[in-house]
Amino acid sequence: MTHWLIMPIVLPALLAPFIILAARYHMGIQRVFSVAGVLALIAIALGLAIEASDGTVMLYQLGDWAAPFGIVLVGDRLSTMMVLLMSVLALFVLLYAIGSKWDERGQHFHVLFQFQLMGIAGAFLTGDLFNLFVFFEVLLIASYGLMIHSGGNTRLRAGVQYVLFNLLGSTLFLFALGALYAETGTLNMADLAQRVQMIGPDGTVGIRVAAVLLILVFAIKAAIVPLHFWLPSSYAEAPGPVAALFAIMTKVGAYAIIRVYTLIFPVDLEVTAGLHGTWLLPVALLSLAVGAIGVLAAKKLDRLVAFAVISSMGMVMVAVALFTQESIASALYYMVHSTLAAAALFLIVDLVRQSRGQLELVTGAPVAGAALVSGMFMVAAIAMVGLPPLSGFVGKLMVLNASFDADAAVWIWAVVLVSSLISIVGFARAGSVLFWKAQSDAAPVPELGRTSPTGLSFVAVGGLLALLLAHTVFAGRMYDYTTVTSAQLFNPDTYMRTVLDTPGKLSDAKADVKEGDH
Repeated sequence: MTHWLIMPIVLPALLAPFIILAARYHMGIQRVFSVAGVLALIAIALGLAIEASDGTVMLYQLGDWAAPFGIVLVGDRLSTMMVLLMSVLALFVLLYAIGSKWDERGQHFHVLFQFQLMGIAGAFLTGDLFNLFVFFEVLLIASYGLMIHSGGNTRLRAGVQYVLFNLLGSTLFLFALGALYAETGTLNMADLAQRVQMIGPDGTVGIRVAAVLLILVFAIKAAIVPLHFWLPSSYAEAPGPVAALFAIMTKVGAYAIIRVYTLIFPVDLEVTAGLHGTWLLPVALLSLAVGAIGVLAAKKLDRLVAFAVISSMGMVMVAVALFTQESIASALYYMVHSTLAAAALFLIVDLVRQSRGQLELVTGAPVAGAALVSGMFMVAAIAMVGLPPLSGFVGKLMVLNASFDADAAVWIWAVVLVSSLISIVGFARAGSVLFWKAQSDAAPVPELGRTSPTGLSFVAVGGLLALLLAHTVFAGRMYDYTTVTSAQLFNPDTYMRTVLDTPGKLSDAKADVKEGDH
């Protein structure tokens, strides 16, 4: 058992109260500890990812109590990859928040930021469905505080909408957990995978209800159409660095679908056959199309990027819905790309907001540092819409190749290509209006709290774009990694043995009782 596995959760959980107790009125100290904490988190996540890269499944038993009775954290290729992605993203978002001084525009930004990281890391590492629910609630509370950071009626209204919609998802999640526990007597994912296999055809009603409820919950988190209504306003109205961090929030929903529906409810499981594979692909294609149309119809740059996130999640879910090793590998590659591209775009949106004072797609004052900002916007937009030569194009090719033998291959290719064309037109229109048609004699619209971009802000955006370029250059190696990750997901025997066969206090106590009986 490795104690390092719990550190991505414990580190921000301890750092947050320390900041509020010891450095509440000292922004400089808060920044130092927050950045240091994220750097330490990257080092830990990298170490865990390296250890898991050879197929090792790491286990941490809280209190040394064995599963399924104790709470466990599990680190395999997928979970450690996602924690590393979250940690790296957090560093650049945090640098931007400091450089743009967004962290000074409200109270407790760094505290909420650390709690947010704790919730996301916990969701990726937990081996128990109930604790997945707990970490969902942790990140929901922290994300609401971050969303309304610096105040404003519009931001508050979007935050309330976000919370109410996600509370509905939380309620459905509890119903699903209740149904699962009533049918199986456990919520440990590895134990569930075994017990669901043993359920006969006469006792499938509760399991089927739970399987449907779970995918509805995860679809809400992933903002899949028609459960996407909370995302455009929430992401558009959130502060720029917060929206950039939220780029990985939808991936938590996608991760949960991949984890649960390859481990607990695999495609070949007769009990839940056809429940998710039948309709997940149509709604994924619908999400792809609706997101692209939203990009074209958007009248503000922030909403344009928010709809691009919906479209990208549709692309991810198209690959996931095929439920093959090749398609899941493609989905994982595209998830990394989508997270980096969306985060970079939200930060660029904030740079434009700081310079112009507004985000309406109308001709107005030129953006400060227009050449640099427009270049960054072009690179990020090319990546997001999937034009060559960046990773968006590579990722879409991977997904299309994985769908080649699918029954709905024609529909997948048609929707992907047409939606990509629509998104290209939408981003091209936005770029031409903002950067090429700017009027040098127009005055920027005043905005309360508006500041000029700093060098650190540009460094943060440039860092994300550099990661996108690296994701493109090393696409072959990254795809090899996602391929073996996908193979591990479709062959969960090692995962299940590690979780269920590792002894702990409870197993030792049972052994003592048996010896005493003799």
